[in-house]
Amino acid sequence: MDSPVRSLLTSGVTLTDAALERLLPSPETLPHSIHRAMRHSVFAGGKRLRPILCMEAARMVAGDSELPVGAADLGAALEMLHTYSLIHDDLPALDNDDLRRGHPTCHVAFGEAIAILAGDALQTLAFQTIAQLPAPAGTVVSILREVSIAVGTGIGCSGDIDTGLAPGMIGGQVVDIESEGIPPTADLVETIHRAKTGALITTAIVSGGLYGLGTRSGAPHLDSEMWVSRLRTFGQKAGLAFQIVDDILDMTQSSEELGKTAGKDTASVKATWPAVYGIEHSRADANQLIADAFAALEPFGPAAGPLKSLAQYLVDRTH
Repeated sequence: MDSPVRSLLTSGVTLTDAALERLLPSPETLPHSIHRAMRHSVFAGGKRLRPILCMEAARMVAGDSELPVGAADLGAALEMLHTYSLIHDDLPALDNDDLRRGHPTCHVAFGEAIAILAGDALQTLAFQTIAQLPAPAGTVVSILREVSIAVGTGIGCSGDIDTGLAPGMIGGQVVDIESEGIPPTADLVETIHRAKTGALITTAIVSGGLYGLGTRSGAPHLDSEMWVSRLRTFGQKAGLAFQIVDDILDMTQSSEELGKTAGKDTASVKATWPAVYGIEHSRADANQLIADAFAALEPFGPAAGPLKSLAQYLVDRTH
């Protein structure tokens, strides 16, 4: 990892963690168990990729080197949603995992009932945080719609705006569960990956862009639909590449290197990219997707540099 990317990730983690510390109830807030469980999972580590992508998209679109006020809170809300999904994904009824980010999963540490409620509470707090962002009401509503569709089951994806996010993160999880043990096909794997993982990564970038547009003052008229469309394409390509690399790492890295149980996808006969295409073909696909993602950002010029660096990191990472 080169120094600029390392610096970008480090500063992004610092900004996100500071916002999360401020927004989450303290461990001494009653009822203790739920707030300690929320914090256990949120502060167990993690790369904070979604909030960092969100903040850099907001910075790029706002046209200022300074991060728009409130963008870190939006990023923190997305991290809450991501963590909620991990807590529920690890539950015995779903993936039944004991390890996440190198720590005991929430249900192992606090029990299944509190873990379920901790995920619910993080999701609720995320939408509360977005609703309170210091941005124009129209911008906040657009972001709430964008994020809720990406997290859901596909409801609301048709109509005047084609979000390209169906069936959403929860919908993708359902398809993943129901396809376990079934020989994977290319269409099935792409559907699951674009929804279960790609939707939230895409919405992090698009919502950041929407926030940047909403907080951009005194700027000339912008073709906002074109900008958002290109950000969506970038997010969809980069999000799919991210999950393909995750699939590869699950097959090639140890549990210690991953910070979670390795090899579970293969053992469960899950629908993964390497299961359909093999590892080398999967690596080539991930690299091509990142090249396509870069092309979508060409109109943004040099300002897109940080987002491109982050996308390249997604396919170059080893854990």
